[in-house]
Amino acid sequence: MDLIQLIILALLQGFTEFLPISSSAHLILLPILTGWKDQGLVYDVAVHFGSLFAVVWYFREDIKKVLFAWFSSVLGGEKTEDSHLGWAVIIGTIPAVIVGLILKDYIETTLRSPLVIATTTIVFGLLLWYADRTASHIRTEKTLSVKDALFIGLAQAIALIPGTSRSGITMTAGLMLGLTRQAAARFSFLLSIPIILAAAGLKSKDLFTGEVTMDWFGLGFVTLLSALSAYLCIYFFLKLINQIGMLPFVIYRLLLGGFLFWMFLFNH
Repeated sequence: MDLIQLIILALLQGFTEFLPISSSAHLILLPILTGWKDQGLVYDVAVHFGSLFAVVWYFREDIKKVLFAWFSSVLGGEKTEDSHLGWAVIIGTIPAVIVGLILKDYIETTLRSPLVIATTTIVFGLLLWYADRTASHIRTEKTLSVKDALFIGLAQAIALIPGTSRSGITMTAGLMLGLTRQAAARFSFLLSIPIILAAAGLKSKDLFTGEVTMDWFGLGFVTLLSALSAYLCIYFFLKLINQIGMLPFVIYRLLLGGFLFWMFLFNH
């Protein structure tokens, strides 16, 4: 891959991973729309680790508090809001891990169709708009019950279908449960840590099953640029989301879905 392709790949992953517009859809569509060679598994792993570094660094203080409180509660200590949040993240992660392991091959082949992406982009975009319009916006992420966390976790499992958007559907589920926009986004971002780690780890395992030529400079470059862009995305999204709401992202999804239908269905 040349430098321009590396830059676009890294920025695309960094700026779409945490926005409710589906990073996986954009990564799948990039080689289809540009005619470039598919970036391959090794670069997918690199940009996902970049996103992981960004979210861990941004929430590093929260993660420390949640981990300490969770371990303390497991060892018989006092149960706090932070330990409660730790359990919510664990419970919310389980459905996607199970579904991902069972349907991995089907998801990576049959469901990578541009028309599937177009459909999920529009349908779940409209669902995000509905949830944002009708939400009570009064709860924080630390008030989530086991049932609530499981509901968001099941929503996250649906996001294994390309175009759905993991961050989009988990925010949608959070809004449906009455979370504020910031709380829905924060829980979605915390929930992304174990799922990105699991996905990147699984893909890393696949790398060792075959011979792969490593361009260490290219891999380091896309990892760093993906991390920087993802960090900026998280920072500005949380800063602005209460002012702008979800409508701009819904409009973008409708336009993208419409373009994909025009290109791959009506234009053939």
